[in-house]
Amino acid sequence: MQLRVCFLTLVLLGLSIFDPVEGRRTRFKPKPRDKSKEKTAEEISPAKDININQMSGKWYLLTVASRCQYLLEKGFKVEGTTISLTVTSSNSPLKISTLTKLNYQCWEIQQNYETTKSTGRFLLKGNLPVMNIEISVVDTDYSSYAILLYKRMNKITLKLYGRTPQVPEAIVDKFEELAKKHNMGLDVIFQFPDYGFCEFADKEHKLVMT
Repeated sequence: MQLRVCFLTLVLLGLSIFDPVEGRRTRFKPKPRDKSKEKTAEEISPAKDININQMSGKWYLLTVASRCQYLLEKGFKVEGTTISLTVTSSNSPLKISTLTKLNYQCWEIQQNYETTKSTGRFLLKGNLPVMNIEISVVDTDYSSYAILLYKRMNKITLKLYGRTPQVPEAIVDKFEELAKKHNMGLDVIFQFPDYGFCEFADKEHKLVMT
């Protein structure tokens, strides 16, 4: 049980530990990084005038860009993953419910994204300040796609969500171009499947992280 909780926690903090599945993109062996040329998260700002109410509802996780060591080394396979976002008020935390599978079992994880003074930027608090995750809505049209940036210390993860399990090719290209600004090429971009989504999880498989 403890191992499963650890696994799910890492996934939800934006530090995915999955290897890619077959899809439109091909994974290549990562090349050594020139850290002197890497860009910081501050160079990708949250989108302006975000209306968080319009982001309420269900989203499908489509693609992840990350250099997380777990993602690069472990042999776990991705599963269909969805999130549901609920807004209660402008100053209240966003309520996030994630549904995903582990060992063929559906899990639901509940989290709160704390609001900040910056529109489109949120905070997922950890047990210690160094574990806090900064979350920014980088780009969205509300009706079809959303790109979110997750930052913990100097670790960056980008995630592409869709209102449906597939988005136009132009949106995928936009996501990949954005990932390049953090020196994340196709070798560290991972596709999630567009099938096998969970609809619910029983009480024994709900993890509350609020």
